[in-house]
Amino acid sequence: MSWHEAVAGRTDEVDAGLPRIPDRVVTDEYAWHGAWVVAARGSYDMSSVGPLADALGVAAQEHPKVVLDASGITFADSSLLNLLILTRRAVDLRVAAPPQQMRRLLEITGVDAIIEVRATVDEAATC
Repeated sequence: MSWHEAVAGRTDEVDAGLPRIPDRVVTDEYAWHGAWVVAARGSYDMSSVGPLADALGVAAQEHPKVVLDASGITFADSSLLNLLILTRRAVDLRVAAPPQQMRRLLEITGVDAIIEVRATVDEAATC
């Protein structure tokens, strides 16, 4: 297994004659209980965090409370952590429903001490 496969959970190598398609990065946005929710889906690393950075940047400028619905994130690295820290400096940011890999990343880096992490979007939006 290459370093890229181990860290990013994906490969650019051909498998069974077909190239592997990396997780597509998608964001949806909506208002919920007084907060602006940015729902992220896909794998976030240095090469893919741009669209989420744009969405969170606009949200931070336009809304006092932003919730990142992380339930659809399949991979996160330090690029996403950096984005969360920078966004938290600009707005009241909460992270909702992070998957286990992301939750562990938040815990071992101490980012969960500066950003509220909640089990659900409802909980994050209303607390």
